[in-house]
Amino acid sequence: MRLLCASLCLVATTLPAWSAKHKESKAQTPKKETRTTVSQQATPTGGEHPLLADRLEVKKRISKEKQRREAELKAKKQAEDLEAPASELYGEDSWGSHVNPFAGMSVHIPDRQDIDLQEFVMPIATRQITSNYGYRHSFGRMHYGTDLKLNYGDTIRAAFSGKVRVKSYEGGGYGNYVVIRHPNGLETVYGHMTRSIVREGTIVRAGDPIGLGGSTGRSTGPHLHFEARFMGVPIDPSDLFDFQAGVPRYDLFAFVKGAYRTPRSFAVARVAKPKKSGESNEEQFKTHRIKKGDTLSAIASRYGVSVKKLCHTNGITTTAKLSIGRTLRIPS
Repeated sequence: MRLLCASLCLVATTLPAWSAKHKESKAQTPKKETRTTVSQQATPTGGEHPLLADRLEVKKRISKEKQRREAELKAKKQAEDLEAPASELYGEDSWGSHVNPFAGMSVHIPDRQDIDLQEFVMPIATRQITSNYGYRHSFGRMHYGTDLKLNYGDTIRAAFSGKVRVKSYEGGGYGNYVVIRHPNGLETVYGHMTRSIVREGTIVRAGDPIGLGGSTGRSTGPHLHFEARFMGVPIDPSDLFDFQAGVPRYDLFAFVKGAYRTPRSFAVARVAKPKKSGESNEEQFKTHRIKKGDTLSAIASRYGVSVKKLCHTNGITTTAKLSIGRTLRIPS
Protein backbone atom coordinates (compact mmCIF):
# COMPACT_ATOMS: atom_id res chain seq x y z
CA MET A 1 0.00 0.00 0.00
CA ARG A 2 2.77 2.32 0.98
CA LEU A 3 4.55 1.42 -2.28
CA LEU A 4 1.46 2.32 -4.42
CA CYS A 5 1.03 5.69 -2.76
CA ALA A 6 4.67 6.51 -3.33
CA SER A 7 4.37 5.70 -7.06
CA LEU A 8 1.29 7.84 -7.48
CA CYS A 9 2.97 10.75 -5.76
CA LEU A 10 5.99 10.39 -8.06
CA VAL A 11 3.81 10.45 -11.21
CA ALA A 12 1.85 13.44 -9.98
CA THR A 13 5.07 15.28 -9.26
CA THR A 14 6.77 14.61 -12.65
CA LEU A 15 3.74 15.02 -14.98
CA PRO A 16 3.45 18.84 -14.77
CA ALA A 17 7.18 19.17 -15.35
CA TRP A 18 7.10 16.93 -18.43
CA SER A 19 4.07 18.74 -19.84
CA ALA A 20 5.71 22.15 -19.47
CA LYS A 21 8.90 20.91 -21.07
CA HIS A 22 6.97 19.38 -23.99
CA LYS A 23 5.12 22.63 -24.64
CA GLU A 24 8.37 24.58 -24.53
CA SER A 25 9.96 22.18 -27.01
CA LYS A 26 6.97 22.39 -29.34
CA ALA A 27 7.02 26.18 -29.24
CA GLN A 28 10.71 26.23 -30.19
CA THR A 29 10.15 23.98 -33.27
CA PRO A 30 9.97 26.27 -36.36
CA LYS A 31 6.79 26.04 -38.40
CA LYS A 32 6.97 25.34 -42.11
CA GLU A 33 5.90 28.35 -44.11
CA THR A 34 3.13 27.76 -46.62
CA ARG A 35 3.50 29.89 -49.75
CA THR A 36 0.97 29.95 -52.52
CA THR A 37 2.22 31.13 -55.88
CA VAL A 38 0.02 32.97 -58.36
CA SER A 39 -0.20 29.85 -60.46
CA GLN A 40 -1.44 27.88 -57.42
CA GLN A 41 -4.27 30.27 -56.65
CA ALA A 42 -7.78 29.34 -57.58
CA THR A 43 -8.66 30.32 -61.13
CA PRO A 44 -12.03 30.83 -62.74
CA THR A 45 -13.65 28.06 -64.72
CA GLY A 46 -12.25 29.46 -67.99
CA GLY A 47 -8.68 28.99 -66.73
CA GLU A 48 -7.74 32.71 -66.86
CA HIS A 49 -6.34 34.37 -63.81
CA PRO A 50 -8.61 37.20 -62.58
CA LEU A 51 -5.86 39.81 -62.95
CA LEU A 52 -5.05 38.68 -66.50
CA ALA A 53 -8.73 38.74 -67.43
CA ASP A 54 -9.01 42.27 -66.06
CA ARG A 55 -6.02 43.41 -68.11
CA LEU A 56 -7.48 41.89 -71.27
CA GLU A 57 -10.80 43.58 -70.60
CA VAL A 58 -9.08 46.95 -70.14
CA LYS A 59 -7.19 46.47 -73.43
CA LYS A 60 -10.44 45.66 -75.24
CA ARG A 61 -12.09 48.77 -73.84
CA ILE A 62 -9.16 50.96 -74.84
CA SER A 63 -9.18 49.47 -78.36
CA LYS A 64 -12.94 50.03 -78.75
CA GLU A 65 -12.63 53.59 -77.48
CA LYS A 66 -9.81 54.26 -79.94
CA GLN A 67 -11.88 52.87 -82.82
CA ARG A 68 -14.87 54.95 -81.76
CA ARG A 69 -12.80 58.14 -81.68
CA GLU A 70 -11.24 57.39 -85.06
CA ALA A 71 -14.71 56.79 -86.53
CA GLU A 72 -15.94 60.08 -85.07
CA LEU A 73 -12.96 61.98 -86.48
CA LYS A 74 -13.45 60.35 -89.88
CA ALA A 75 -17.16 61.20 -89.91
CA LYS A 76 -16.37 64.78 -88.88
CA LYS A 77 -13.74 65.09 -91.62
CA GLN A 78 -16.18 63.72 -94.22
CA ALA A 79 -18.86 66.17 -93.11
CA GLU A 80 -16.41 69.07 -93.39
CA ASP A 81 -15.29 67.87 -96.83
CA LEU A 82 -18.89 67.76 -98.05
CA GLU A 83 -19.69 71.17 -96.63
CA ALA A 84 -16.80 72.75 -98.56
CA PRO A 85 -15.71 70.12 -101.13
CA ALA A 86 -12.18 70.46 -102.54
CA SER A 87 -11.90 73.98 -101.14
CA GLU A 88 -8.11 73.59 -100.99
CA LEU A 89 -8.14 73.32 -104.81
CA TYR A 90 -10.97 75.63 -105.84
CA GLY A 91 -10.60 78.34 -103.23
CA GLU A 92 -13.41 80.43 -101.77
CA ASP A 93 -14.44 82.40 -104.86
CA SER A 94 -15.35 79.58 -107.23
CA TRP A 95 -18.99 78.93 -106.38
CA GLY A 96 -20.32 80.54 -109.55
CA SER A 97 -23.31 79.80 -111.77
CA HIS A 98 -21.37 78.53 -114.81
CA VAL A 99 -20.51 74.93 -115.61
CA ASN A 100 -16.88 76.05 -115.66
CA PRO A 101 -16.50 77.80 -112.28
CA PHE A 102 -13.49 79.73 -113.55
CA ALA A 103 -15.07 81.03 -116.77
CA GLY A 104 -13.43 84.36 -117.60
CA MET A 105 -10.94 83.98 -114.75
CA SER A 106 -7.28 83.06 -114.58
CA VAL A 107 -6.65 80.15 -112.27
CA HIS A 108 -3.69 78.01 -111.28
CA ILE A 109 -4.34 74.35 -112.11
CA PRO A 110 -1.98 71.79 -110.53
CA ASP A 111 0.41 70.08 -112.92
CA ARG A 112 -0.74 66.75 -111.49
CA GLN A 113 -3.55 65.70 -109.19
CA ASP A 114 -4.55 62.21 -108.02
CA ILE A 115 -8.34 61.82 -108.07
CA ASP A 116 -9.93 59.09 -105.96
CA LEU A 117 -12.61 57.29 -108.00
CA GLN A 118 -13.42 54.40 -105.66
CA GLU A 119 -16.79 55.81 -104.54
CA PHE A 120 -18.18 55.97 -108.08
CA VAL A 121 -21.82 54.98 -108.63
CA MET A 122 -23.39 54.70 -112.09
CA PRO A 123 -25.62 57.78 -112.56
CA ILE A 124 -28.30 55.70 -114.33
CA ALA A 125 -29.27 52.03 -114.40
CA THR A 126 -28.74 51.59 -118.15
CA ARG A 127 -25.18 51.38 -119.45
CA GLN A 128 -25.46 52.04 -123.16
CA ILE A 129 -23.43 54.88 -124.66
CA THR A 130 -25.20 56.74 -127.46
CA SER A 131 -22.61 59.45 -128.09
CA ASN A 132 -19.00 59.77 -126.99
CA TYR A 133 -16.84 62.63 -125.83
CA GLY A 134 -15.08 64.46 -128.66
CA TYR A 135 -15.31 66.95 -131.50
CA ARG A 136 -18.55 66.83 -133.50
CA HIS A 137 -17.91 67.75 -137.10
CA SER A 138 -21.62 67.82 -137.90
CA PHE A 139 -22.18 70.51 -135.30
CA GLY A 140 -18.77 72.15 -135.56
CA ARG A 141 -18.24 72.07 -131.83
CA MET A 142 -16.82 70.02 -129.01
CA HIS A 143 -18.97 67.52 -127.09
CA TYR A 144 -17.60 67.60 -123.56
CA GLY A 145 -19.50 64.63 -122.13
CA THR A 146 -20.69 61.10 -122.68
CA ASP A 147 -24.36 60.52 -123.59
CA LEU A 148 -26.03 57.57 -121.89
CA LYS A 149 -29.32 56.11 -123.05
CA LEU A 150 -32.35 56.29 -120.75
CA ASN A 151 -36.12 56.53 -120.75
CA TYR A 152 -38.23 59.49 -119.73
CA GLY A 153 -38.54 59.61 -115.97
CA ASP A 154 -35.61 57.29 -115.21
CA THR A 155 -33.90 58.11 -111.91
CA ILE A 156 -30.59 59.94 -112.21
CA ARG A 157 -28.18 59.58 -109.29
CA ALA A 158 -25.09 61.38 -107.99
CA ALA A 159 -21.92 59.64 -109.16
CA PHE A 160 -20.05 60.69 -105.99
CA SER A 161 -20.89 62.34 -102.70
CA GLY A 162 -20.68 66.12 -102.88
CA LYS A 163 -22.52 69.42 -102.86
CA VAL A 164 -24.81 70.79 -105.56
CA ARG A 165 -23.15 73.91 -106.98
CA VAL A 166 -25.53 74.66 -109.88
CA LYS A 167 -29.15 73.83 -110.58
CA SER A 168 -30.28 75.62 -113.71
CA TYR A 169 -31.88 75.51 -117.15
CA GLU A 170 -30.25 76.24 -120.50
CA GLY A 171 -32.62 76.06 -123.47
CA GLY A 172 -29.92 76.03 -126.16
CA GLY A 173 -27.74 73.45 -124.43
CA TYR A 174 -27.96 71.43 -121.22
CA GLY A 175 -31.70 71.88 -120.64
CA ASN A 176 -32.43 71.13 -116.98
CA TYR A 177 -29.04 70.37 -115.50
CA VAL A 178 -27.15 70.02 -112.23
CA VAL A 179 -23.47 70.47 -111.38
CA ILE A 180 -22.09 68.74 -108.28
CA ARG A 181 -18.68 69.41 -106.75
CA HIS A 182 -16.99 66.48 -105.02
CA PRO A 183 -14.28 66.25 -102.33
CA ASN A 184 -12.04 64.29 -104.73
CA GLY A 185 -11.66 67.43 -106.88
CA LEU A 186 -14.02 66.46 -109.68
CA GLU A 187 -17.23 68.18 -110.69
CA THR A 188 -19.89 66.15 -112.49
CA VAL A 189 -22.57 67.56 -114.80
CA TYR A 190 -25.97 65.97 -115.50
CA GLY A 191 -27.87 67.44 -118.46
CA HIS A 192 -31.18 67.20 -120.36
CA MET A 193 -33.20 66.07 -117.33
CA THR A 194 -36.97 66.36 -117.25
CA ARG A 195 -36.46 68.00 -113.90
CA SER A 196 -33.96 68.09 -111.07
CA ILE A 197 -35.03 67.22 -107.53
CA VAL A 198 -32.21 68.90 -105.57
CA ARG A 199 -31.45 72.50 -104.71
CA GLU A 200 -28.23 74.47 -104.93
CA GLY A 201 -26.21 73.92 -101.77
CA THR A 202 -27.74 70.50 -101.11
CA ILE A 203 -25.29 67.87 -99.84
CA VAL A 204 -25.79 64.53 -101.58
CA ARG A 205 -24.31 61.09 -101.11
CA ALA A 206 -23.09 58.82 -103.90
CA GLY A 207 -26.15 57.13 -105.38
CA ASP A 208 -28.67 59.68 -104.10
CA PRO A 209 -31.41 60.62 -106.63
CA ILE A 210 -30.86 64.09 -108.08
CA GLY A 211 -33.28 64.21 -111.03
CA LEU A 212 -35.40 62.45 -113.64
CA GLY A 213 -34.31 61.58 -117.16
CA GLY A 214 -35.60 63.53 -120.14
CA SER A 215 -34.73 65.40 -123.32
CA THR A 216 -34.78 69.09 -122.42
CA GLY A 217 -32.54 71.69 -124.02
CA ARG A 218 -30.55 70.92 -127.17
CA SER A 219 -31.43 67.24 -127.39
CA THR A 220 -32.78 64.93 -130.09
CA GLY A 221 -34.08 62.25 -127.73
CA PRO A 222 -34.08 61.10 -124.11
CA HIS A 223 -30.56 60.62 -122.74
CA LEU A 224 -28.27 61.75 -119.95
CA HIS A 225 -25.44 64.06 -120.90
CA PHE A 226 -22.77 63.26 -118.30
CA GLU A 227 -19.59 65.29 -117.85
CA ALA A 228 -16.56 65.02 -115.54
CA ARG A 229 -14.44 68.10 -115.02
CA PHE A 230 -11.42 68.99 -112.90
CA MET A 231 -11.27 72.68 -112.00
CA GLY A 232 -13.31 73.45 -115.11
CA VAL A 233 -11.20 71.30 -117.45
CA PRO A 234 -13.30 68.55 -119.07
CA ILE A 235 -12.05 64.95 -118.99
CA ASP A 236 -13.39 62.21 -121.21
CA PRO A 237 -15.66 60.27 -118.80
CA SER A 238 -14.65 57.04 -120.56
CA ASP A 239 -11.08 57.70 -119.41
CA LEU A 240 -12.35 57.52 -115.84
CA PHE A 241 -15.23 55.03 -115.90
CA ASP A 242 -16.10 51.77 -117.59
CA PHE A 243 -19.78 52.45 -118.21
CA GLN A 244 -20.46 48.98 -119.56
CA ALA A 245 -19.16 47.35 -116.36
CA GLY A 246 -20.44 50.20 -114.18
CA VAL A 247 -17.12 50.65 -112.36
CA PRO A 248 -14.22 53.13 -112.24
CA ARG A 249 -11.21 52.25 -114.36
CA TYR A 250 -8.79 53.07 -111.54
CA ASP A 251 -8.85 53.54 -107.80
CA LEU A 252 -6.81 56.72 -108.33
CA PHE A 253 -6.79 58.61 -111.62
CA ALA A 254 -3.77 60.83 -112.23
CA PHE A 255 -4.87 64.09 -113.84
CA VAL A 256 -1.96 65.60 -115.75
CA LYS A 257 -2.49 69.17 -116.86
CA GLY A 258 -0.38 68.77 -119.98
CA ALA A 259 -2.67 66.01 -121.25
CA TYR A 260 -5.73 68.25 -121.44
CA ARG A 261 -6.47 71.65 -122.90
CA THR A 262 -8.86 74.31 -121.70
CA PRO A 263 -12.63 73.98 -122.30
CA ARG A 264 -12.41 76.54 -125.12
CA SER A 265 -10.30 74.15 -127.20
CA PHE A 266 -11.78 71.85 -129.84
CA ALA A 267 -9.31 69.07 -129.16
CA VAL A 268 -7.94 67.14 -126.24
CA ALA A 269 -4.40 65.85 -126.29
CA ARG A 270 -3.53 62.20 -125.72
CA VAL A 271 -7.14 61.03 -125.73
CA ALA A 272 -8.24 58.19 -128.00
CA LYS A 273 -10.19 59.11 -131.12
CA PRO A 274 -13.94 59.07 -130.38
CA LYS A 275 -15.91 56.12 -131.68
CA LYS A 276 -19.12 56.23 -133.64
CA SER A 277 -22.35 56.60 -131.72
CA GLY A 278 -23.53 53.38 -130.12
CA GLU A 279 -20.25 51.47 -130.35
CA SER A 280 -19.36 49.38 -127.36
CA ASN A 281 -17.07 51.15 -124.91
CA GLU A 282 -15.35 47.81 -124.34
CA GLU A 283 -13.80 48.07 -127.81
CA GLN A 284 -11.81 51.11 -126.76
CA PHE A 285 -10.82 50.04 -123.26
CA LYS A 286 -10.64 46.63 -121.66
CA THR A 287 -10.85 46.37 -117.90
CA HIS A 288 -10.64 43.58 -115.38
CA ARG A 289 -12.22 43.70 -111.93
CA ILE A 290 -10.07 41.79 -109.45
CA LYS A 291 -11.61 38.70 -107.87
CA LYS A 292 -10.44 36.48 -105.04
CA GLY A 293 -7.49 34.36 -106.14
CA ASP A 294 -6.41 36.63 -109.01
CA THR A 295 -2.70 37.26 -109.56
CA LEU A 296 -0.93 39.67 -111.88
CA SER A 297 0.56 36.83 -113.89
CA ALA A 298 -2.83 35.11 -114.27
CA ILE A 299 -4.55 38.34 -115.37
CA ALA A 300 -1.73 39.16 -117.81
CA SER A 301 -1.87 35.66 -119.26
CA ARG A 302 -5.65 35.82 -119.64
CA TYR A 303 -5.49 38.96 -121.79
CA GLY A 304 -2.25 38.11 -123.62
CA VAL A 305 -0.14 40.95 -122.21
CA SER A 306 3.04 41.04 -120.15
CA VAL A 307 2.99 41.60 -116.40
CA LYS A 308 5.37 44.54 -116.87
CA LYS A 309 3.05 46.25 -119.36
CA LEU A 310 0.01 45.56 -117.19
CA CYS A 311 1.74 47.13 -114.18
CA HIS A 312 2.96 50.13 -116.20
CA THR A 313 -0.55 50.84 -117.53
CA ASN A 314 -2.02 50.81 -114.03
CA GLY A 315 0.85 52.56 -112.25
CA ILE A 316 1.62 49.65 -109.91
CA THR A 317 4.65 47.48 -109.15
CA THR A 318 5.00 43.78 -109.89
CA THR A 319 4.85 43.10 -106.14
CA ALA A 320 1.71 45.18 -105.55
CA LYS A 321 -1.03 43.62 -103.46
CA LEU A 322 -4.25 43.18 -105.46
CA SER A 323 -7.36 44.48 -103.75
CA ILE A 324 -10.55 42.55 -104.46
CA GLY A 325 -12.99 44.77 -106.36
CA ARG A 326 -10.32 47.05 -107.81
CA THR A 327 -10.49 47.61 -111.56
CA LEU A 328 -7.38 47.19 -113.68
CA ARG A 329 -7.06 48.66 -117.15
CA ILE A 330 -5.85 46.15 -119.74
CA PRO A 331 -3.34 47.59 -122.22
CA SER A 332 -4.08 47.13 -125.90
